[in-house]
Amino acid sequence: MSGENKIDYIEMPAKDPKKAWTFFEGLFGWKFEDYGPDYCSFNDGRMTGGFYRANRSASVQSGAPLIVFYRQDLQKAVRDVEALGGSITRNIFPFPGGSRFHFTDPNGNEFAIWSEKKQ
Repeated sequence: MSGENKIDYIEMPAKDPKKAWTFFEGLFGWKFEDYGPDYCSFNDGRMTGGFYRANRSASVQSGAPLIVFYRQDLQKAVRDVEALGGSITRNIFPFPGGSRFHFTDPNGNEFAIWSEKKQ
């Protein structure tokens, strides 16, 4: 499959890139590469990207895109997010395709996790 015309890399802000590294490695098992105190890259097995040092965070309210991850067990995902220092900003709720919840990582960036299962 060609990478032509597909999202190839995504960069996200992080007040502390090392916190992003620890959080997403623990939550999803991503692999990281260190590029010093201001940048780290990740590979989730399908997509690559990075976290760059910034004093801002990404949220839907600020107009940033919402990155949505998939996990079958949303209840476990909620527990994992909280155990790793994230905060639930919108509890599990149904939508036409299943259920999801929103959270912020330790850097304040907003994300969501969904499952096709109704919770």
